[in-house]
Amino acid sequence: MQTIIINIKELLQVRELAVEKVCGAEMAVLPTIKNAYLVFENDVITDFGAMENCPNLNAYITIDAIGKMVLPTWCDSHTHIVYAGNREQEFVDRINGLTYEEIANRGGGILNSAKKLNETSEEEIYNQSKKRLEEVMKQGTGAIEIKSGYGLTVEGELKMLRVIKKLSQNYPIAIKATFLGAHAFPTEYKENHSGYIDIVINDLLPKIATEKLADYIDVFCETGYFSVEETERIMEAGNKYGLRSKIHVNQFTAINGIAACVKHNALSVDHLEIVTDDDIEALKNCNTIAVALPTCSYFISIPYTPARKMIAAGLPIALASDFNPGTSPSGNMNFVVATACIKMKMTPEEAINAATLNGACAMGLSETHGSITVGKIANLIITKPLHSFYELPYAFASNLIEQVIINGNLIP
Repeated sequence: MQTIIINIKELLQVRELAVEKVCGAEMAVLPTIKNAYLVFENDVITDFGAMENCPNLNAYITIDAIGKMVLPTWCDSHTHIVYAGNREQEFVDRINGLTYEEIANRGGGILNSAKKLNETSEEEIYNQSKKRLEEVMKQGTGAIEIKSGYGLTVEGELKMLRVIKKLSQNYPIAIKATFLGAHAFPTEYKENHSGYIDIVINDLLPKIATEKLADYIDVFCETGYFSVEETERIMEAGNKYGLRSKIHVNQFTAINGIAACVKHNALSVDHLEIVTDDDIEALKNCNTIAVALPTCSYFISIPYTPARKMIAAGLPIALASDFNPGTSPSGNMNFVVATACIKMKMTPEEAINAATLNGACAMGLSETHGSITVGKIANLIITKPLHSFYELPYAFASNLIEQVIINGNLIP
């Protein structure tokens, strides 16, 4: 089945030749075509260009996008949307002055989510999680990474990964699964770190590999959580099972974790609210992409990733939502893009590049997602009529999306 979108006011993120990512000054360039058309057949983009070159319309299903923008769907490379319940009380606790660390030290945070998840059935976790997935799809997300990490037991982690697998089987959106057993130390292993890491490596990894439940492996490399040395041990184990690393690092402190991630060829380093000059040097000329999570900074009032400094150094940056119950309870990538512009001083061009093409790179999906390129998946956002695409981050609280197409199908 062929579909053509005509009279597009501006077609964004047009790449004649597929590129993996854009870096540094290249991030400020967002290729577009004004007064454009786009053709897709079934789930693949087959043609696009200026309306003056538009093909004969007789054989097509036609969508008239006069006055509207069309762009690739968002690629959200860092989420935790599989969880049970919520942590709304901690939201109030922070308003009343408690810090993230203080909440965690009294049994809140990740351990709170782990307790709830292990008390909840797999079916119920799936039913709660699918509603979140359906919500972000309607908000324009067409590819997503989902982490485990709220089980912190063998059965709990496997339960989460099975839910992620079921979501990927039942929904058209591209889903990448990340094993984050090393999210925190369970209370009983607080003084026995090596004992819990042994469980992650010796008990969980073989089962995950056998059942093909994960694409990547993650660790919360942070003061008070997993040290650099512990993180390296887990990254090495993951590599042996074919699981490349995507690591939480530099959220609160800089402990040389980024250099270790680069050494182990991590696909991405995520958070980076605190970044040193040495960290920036480590990220130059490597295959590891930096992922910023601005709505986490917004929600818990911590610093924002220094995007301007990193872009000036020639680095690529991706944007993701960090959708999770404690520190970023939203997967709205439209707000992520707006927050990056407002708080991180990224230009709209940079932010859209970061949330599409570079987001796809941070999930290993550059060949199929993230740009308007012939042969890529037909994952498209059609906006409401706009003056310009700058309106997307400018009108940060408005829903400016009219239609979302994923795998060539309209999302109801």
